[in-house]
Amino acid sequence: MVKAVTHFDAASAEPPHPAARAALAAALDEGWADPARLYRSGRRARMLLDQSRAVVAEVLGCRAREVVFTASGTAAIHYGVAGVLAGRRRVGRRLVVSAVEHSAVLHAAETHVGAVRADGVPAESVPAANGDGEPTITEVLEASGVVGVVGVDASGRVDVEAFERELRVPGTALACLQAANHEVGTVQPLAPVFAAAVAAGVPLLVDAAQVVGRLPVPDEWSVLCASSHKWGGPPGVGVLAVRKGTRFAPVWAVDEHEDGRVPGAVNVPGIVAAAAALVAREGEREAEALRLRALTDRLRARLPRVADDVDVFGDPADRLPNLVAFSCPAVNAEALVLDLDQAGFEVSSGSACTSDTVTPSHVLVAMGAADRGNVRVSLPFGTTEEEVDRFLAVLPGVLDRLR
Repeated sequence: MVKAVTHFDAASAEPPHPAARAALAAALDEGWADPARLYRSGRRARMLLDQSRAVVAEVLGCRAREVVFTASGTAAIHYGVAGVLAGRRRVGRRLVVSAVEHSAVLHAAETHVGAVRADGVPAESVPAANGDGEPTITEVLEASGVVGVVGVDASGRVDVEAFERELRVPGTALACLQAANHEVGTVQPLAPVFAAAVAAGVPLLVDAAQVVGRLPVPDEWSVLCASSHKWGGPPGVGVLAVRKGTRFAPVWAVDEHEDGRVPGAVNVPGIVAAAAALVAREGEREAEALRLRALTDRLRARLPRVADDVDVFGDPADRLPNLVAFSCPAVNAEALVLDLDQAGFEVSSGSACTSDTVTPSHVLVAMGAADRGNVRVSLPFGTTEEEVDRFLAVLPGVLDRLR
C-alpha cells in the first residue's frame, strides 16, 4: 500500500490550481503559435497573451504595459536588478539589499559586483575565510564596497533606520527588499522603506514571490517580481513589473518579444494558466489566509512542546499566513527532512533555495538564530486541520529516532 504524501512546501511550489489546469489545456489548443506573428493563429495567441497581461497587471495594481513575462521568478529578479542598474548608471553603481533576500537577489548582486570590477571600477577585496569556513555571500557583498547590506532583527525584520541610511549614500542606484521572507515568513516594513527610497530618489525592487496570491499585493514598489508556481500556476512563468518613470535599460540582446525588454518567445499557454490561477487565488485568498493562519498558529503553539530545544522563528503576528519555521539543533536537518518524507510529509530545510543539499541558511545566520536542524513548513491552499494534527503526531517520533 502506497503511503499518502502531504505536501507542506508551498513556499517552494504551490500545487497546481484547478483553474490553471483547465486554462492550460485550452491554451495549448488556442495559444500555441508565436504571438509576434501576423497570421490568424499568431493573432489569437497575442490576444490571449494581452488578456493575461491585463489580468496580472490588475492584481498587481499597475498598467498592463508595465508587465512583462519571463521564464521564472529568478529570471525576473535578474533582469530587474540588471536592467535598473544599467538604466541608472549615471547616478551610480551602488546597490542596497537586505541580509535576508532570496538567493536570486544576492546572486544578481554578486554578478553586479563582478561587472563593476570588470569595468575597472575600484572595489574592495573579498574577505578571507574565517575559522568557520568560507565567508557567506552577504559578507562577500558587503566587503565589495559596491553593495550595502542591511541587517535584520531576531524575527527577520529589516532595520528601517539602517536601510534609510544606506539609501542616502551617494551613488546608490537601486535598493531591493522582499515583501515577506521566504524562510521564516516575516513580512517586511515596505511602507517606511519605500517612503525613504522615494525621498532619496532610489527605485525599490520588491521580490513579492511569497505574497502574490497569499496577501494583498503591496503598493510600495518601483519594480516587482513574482513567480507563477508560488500561487498555483505552472512553473516556467515569472513576472517582472517596472513602473513608468523607473529607468530600465536591457544590457542583454533583445528582440521583438515583450516590448523589447525580455528576449525570446514567451510561454503563452503557461502565462494563460498562470493568470487564470491568479484570478482564482484572489477570489479565495482572504478566506483561505484566515483559515491557514489558524493552522499555523496551532503549529507555532504546539511545536515548542514537542521537545525542549525546538525554537520557532519569524514574527508571531506580522507574517505570512501559511508558513512556520523551526529548528531542533540536536538533529541533522537533512535526515529530518528525509525521515519526515518517509513518514508522508514533504517539508524543506537549510537554505530554502537549495535543491539537493542542505546548506546553512543565510537568513537564520543574519537573524542570529541556530542554522542547524531547521525546518520550514509552508501549508498549501486546502490544507486541513487533520493533516496538521497528523504532522504534529508524527514529528515527536521522528525526532526521537534521530536523537
